[in-house]
Amino acid sequence: MSLYAAYAVNLDPRLMARRAPHSPLRGTGWLTGWRLTFGGEEMGWDGALATLAEAGVPPAPDVFVALYDIAPMDEDSLDRWEGVGLDIYRRTRVRVDTLDGTVNAWAYVLNGYEGGLPSARYLGEIADAAESAGAPHDYVMELRKRPC
Repeated sequence: MSLYAAYAVNLDPRLMARRAPHSPLRGTGWLTGWRLTFGGEEMGWDGALATLAEAGVPPAPDVFVALYDIAPMDEDSLDRWEGVGLDIYRRTRVRVDTLDGTVNAWAYVLNGYEGGLPSARYLGEIADAAESAGAPHDYVMELRKRPC
């Protein structure tokens, strides 16, 4: 059974290949009922960090994600990269809607309060990665128009 991770930010397979070299990109999909937001500005980085939050009342926005088939040998490396041991992010179970059906996966969610603005550079990297991963044009444009 495959262990999938859904990434709303790390959509670039080249970047993921450095972080999890044994875990190939399996495709893209949508997290229905979730939204991309930012928080943890007080953690000392240049602006707020990306995270996911359940959207609440329908109609909810969806988040475009990349789906990676995570090899067991890469799990600890990804957790370290995301700061799980430092209590920055935690894993949460999600359902990703793909063209082939729904896939169970996990995603990293920030353990900080929602709020704050990302840096322009960070937001640009997220939008560029979404565009290169094949996100729809209107989704990418919404990312580019977000305040930073």
